[in-house]
Order: sequence, then structure tokens, then C-alpha cells
Amino acid sequence: MLLFSLDFDATFAQALAAGLGVPLAPHEDRSFEDGEHKLRPLLDPRGRDAYVVASLHGGPVDSPHDKLCHLLMFIATLREHGAARVTAVVPYLAYARKDRQTKPFDPVTLRYVAQLFEAVGTSQLMVLEAHNVAAFQNAFRCTTLHLEAHRAFDGWVAELAGDRALAVASPDPGGVKRAQLWRESLAQTLMRSVGFAMVDKRRSAGVVSSDNLVAGDVDGMTVLLLDDLIASGDTMKRAAVALRRAGAREVFAFAAHGLFTGPAGEVLGDGSLAQIVVTDSVPPFRLPATAAVSNKLRVVSAAPLFAEAIRATHAAGAR
Repeated sequence: MLLFSLDFDATFAQALAAGLGVPLAPHEDRSFEDGEHKLRPLLDPRGRDAYVVASLHGGPVDSPHDKLCHLLMFIATLREHGAARVTAVVPYLAYARKDRQTKPFDPVTLRYVAQLFEAVGTSQLMVLEAHNVAAFQNAFRCTTLHLEAHRAFDGWVAELAGDRALAVASPDPGGVKRAQLWRESLAQTLMRSVGFAMVDKRRSAGVVSSDNLVAGDVDGMTVLLLDDLIASGDTMKRAAVALRRAGAREVFAFAAHGLFTGPAGEVLGDGSLAQIVVTDSVPPFRLPATAAVSNKLRVVSAAPLFAEAIRATHAAGAR
């Protein structure tokens, strides 16, 4: 197995390498004055099972499309030089949110990204918590592995739970299935009933609106509010306010990907949210240390989930 990392911040990849018990393979990343890059492996990939880690979030150095281009070219290079199989390990998949047409002449960017991965010979793609799992799986013709972020949160919630009455909630109708799956998993793990709720949300032309409508009973409960990502934080804050008005004792926000764009630091500092828990798929570099949310942010590693998946796929490929 060869494990490469193209991330500027290799913290996630280093944790993954430690979990797998393999070193990160060296590669050259040469920048030219006009902004072009040359990437090449420094170990012979012929006949090897190669894994390339690249989280495609924007910043702090490169844009999502820069990172995507680098990843695609590196995968093509590995295949060009005889790698038996190349797996793209992508904790955060850029452009996954645009998975359907909602306005005239809209792009379906997720499908275009899928075609790019297929064109360079990607054997399989491994991601954490896609925005829409069905759309993600249908967009790709190469093998995909979708990892559910709630599995990274389970240990932390088990410590939190105690004898509290718990409910899992979705901040919008689109995330209902994600929240339901976690509710079912938690109920089985904790061997007791876990409630469920959904908060109404509508978005048009980037403007979010809702009437603070909560479907489900959360009165007196500790609510675990689950979404795939947090950008500006407005969706989580709106949902938390609605849940507290509906009687929730406290609300903990969980998301696979903490993008924390724009005013997220101030928005998420709102008292309606007791704590914000995200994975390390995206380093929280946009949050200033002085932000109101910094004291209640917890980052949980998703590297063990990826290590487990890589061990399984590598063993299957070796048979």
C-alpha cells in the first residue's frame, strides 16, 4: 500500500497513516512562477495499491478547484506509471452540494466532478458524509465508499448521554434521512429510546427562511442537531432557536464538515447552542481564536473511520 497526502495541513493524513501503521509516501509538489504545478510520486507505484488523501475544501492556501485539479493530475500520474489501483480519499468533497437542477440552465456540478474522476482512471472514491448520499452514489460510475460521520460522534455522545432524555434532530427536511439513521443507531447502542425531530427550512436565491416550525417532541430533551456541514452557521442557529422554543433542554450541533465561513464565529456563539462538534475533515482555520464559538468547539477525528475502510478495501483488493 502507498499512502500519499496532497493536503497543505497533513494533520488528518498523519493520523490516518498512524492508524494504518504505514508511513506517508513522499511526492514532489513543484510550483512554477506562473502558478502551474508539477506533482509526481517519489516511490515507484507500479503494481501498487495507492491511496491519495486530499480534502477539497477552499483555503487556507488553495481553492477547491486548485485542489481538485492537483488531485486529478496526481491520480492520472499514478495510473500512467502503473499503479494497480488508485483510491481518492476525500474527507470533504467540493461541489457535492450542486447535485440537481433547481433553476433554468442550472449545472449539475457533482456529476461533472464525477466524470473528471472517472476520466483520469480513479478506481474508487472514499468520502465522508456527502451532502446527498443518493445523488452522490448515482453520479459516479467508479466505486464509491460513503462514510457516515455520526459514527465518529458515537463515543462522545455515549459519554454525554448519561440518563438524559435524548432526541436527534435535522435542521431541515433535506437531512431527515441522515438524522433518522443516527437516531436508529444511537437507540441500538444506548439500548433505549431516542426521540426524533425536524425543523422546517426554506431557501431561495441564497436566502433562508422558516417559521420556527418543529415536527416532533423535544420538550425537556437534550437534542443532537445533525447536519452534513456548517458554513455560515445560520441554519444551525435557526434550528437551535426553534428547538429551544419548542422546549428542548439544550441543543448540541454536530456536523461532518466545519467550513465556518463569513460570520460563523459570531453566529454560532449564540446561547441557543451548547456546543458545536465537527470532524477533522476541514481544519477550523477560519475561526479566529477570539470568536465566541471557540470555547464550545470540539473537533473529533474521522481518521479511524477512513483507516477501517482502507484496511477493508486493501484486503479485498489483495485477494
